Amino acid sequence: MKTYIFPLTRLAVLAAAALAFGLTASTFTAAAFAQESASPGVKATVKEDATKVGHAVEHGAKTVGHAVADTSKKVGHEVAVKTRPAREKIKDESVKAGHAIRDDSKKAGHAIAHSAKKVGSTVHKDAEKTKEAIEKKTDEPAPKN
Repeated sequence: MKTYIFPLTRLAVLAAAALAFGLTASTFTAAAFAQESASPGVKATVKEDATKVGHAVEHGAKTVGHAVADTSKKVGHEVAVKTRPAREKIKDESVKAGHAIRDDSKKAGHAIAHSAKKVGSTVHKDAEKTKEAIEKKTDEPAPKN
C-alpha cells in the first residue's frame, strides 16, 4: 500500500484554514454581539465560546500535525528501505574500484622504483668508470716538455 504525504498535507492546510476561519468568524460575531449588549453574562459567555473554539482549533491542528508526522515517518522509512540495495551496490562497487586503483598505483610505483634503480645503477657505473679514468691520468707523471 502506497501512502503519499501530499494529500495529507493539503488536508492539514484546509483543516487549519477552516478552523481559523471559524475562529475568526466566531470572534467577530461574538465581539459584535458583545458590543450591542453590555451585560457581564454575555461577555463571559462570548469569552467561554471563544476559548472553546480556540481549544478546538488547537486540538484539530495537533491531530492533523501528528497525522502528517506519522505519514512522513512512514514514507521516509519506505524510501530508506527501497534505496538500501542501491546504496549497498554503490558501496561495493566503490570498494572494488578503490582496490583496483590501489593495485594499479602499487604496480606503477614498483615500475617507477625499478626504473629509477636501473638508472641509478647505470649512473653509478658510469661515474666509477669516469673516476677510474681520471685517477689513472693523475697517477702518470706529467710529461716534461
